[in-house]
Amino acid sequence: MRIAAFEMEPWECESFESLFEKHDVRFEDGPLTAETAADQADAEVISTFIYSDLSAPVLERFQNLKLIATRSTGFDHIDTEYCSEHGIKIANVPTYGENTVAEHVFALLLAISHHLIEAADRTRRGDFSQKGLCGFDLMGKTLGVIGTGNIGLHAIRIAKGFGMDVVAFDIKKNEAAARDIRFAYLDMEEVLARGDVITLHVPGSPKTAGLIGKAQFDAMKDGAVLINTARGPVVDIRAMLEALASGRLAAAGLDVLPEEPLIREEAELLRSAFKEKHNMETLLADHILLRLKNVIITPHSAFNTKEAVRRILDTTRDNIEFFVAENPQNLVV
Repeated sequence: MRIAAFEMEPWECESFESLFEKHDVRFEDGPLTAETAADQADAEVISTFIYSDLSAPVLERFQNLKLIATRSTGFDHIDTEYCSEHGIKIANVPTYGENTVAEHVFALLLAISHHLIEAADRTRRGDFSQKGLCGFDLMGKTLGVIGTGNIGLHAIRIAKGFGMDVVAFDIKKNEAAARDIRFAYLDMEEVLARGDVITLHVPGSPKTAGLIGKAQFDAMKDGAVLINTARGPVVDIRAMLEALASGRLAAAGLDVLPEEPLIREEAELLRSAFKEKHNMETLLADHILLRLKNVIITPHSAFNTKEAVRRILDTTRDNIEFFVAENPQNLVV
């Protein structure tokens, strides 16, 4: 089997060693693009992370493609319709970092609640003034959780450790978890209205695009904090800017942005900024957010711990091995 893995750092390649004996395995440190696809066009299996281009025009270059082993839980970056039409299977990593991403939620929240970035920057400059650094306790605050899958539930457990009250919304309620962890399910509008902090844990899909827009920001209490470690398009960025400007939203902690691939790669920005598939108003809003003091943005790194990355690589390798053995697992398409 010819296997091509993209977006792989040298140390990550070691996780695929068990495939070397029976398969032709090739590694690319860069993402899959139309250009790099040409070099690996005979691959039967490809493995990518989330910054690769898995649109139909790129995928059609792989005439022998049988499996896409994405090193992510989400698969909204893959043209699933094309894959279904051409018999290409997609395997994901269903769980790897529920604790990892949930911990990042509270890293962002604590950085906001204690003004940690500004405080550290001042101290490095020799300024020990505490003016403007008065924060707020998490104890006694209400955390509103949108989405109670593995990550959302772990965030709730951490919140309970801080002494927070928790209310949650999900279209599929986990009543057993609600009883065990002691949180309440409410309608989404009630969760938004009651939450001092709102954290998002929903998958990226057409159904969740723009889930948090103007109406939802209007429903939030004044001075709320929004944390998004899910997917950028879940939040209407322009509505968020309006909420920040009005004070409805006091602060935001974001690990994802709608147009983050363009911001991430400056060269790609220069080449593609004016293509129709990119929303220039959203891209501009992203750049404005990067410069606001009450917004903390990390580069989609919530998942990025040694332990979580190892789990991702091990599951991806297993997905490939089970597929080759005609016993596929973790198939989403």
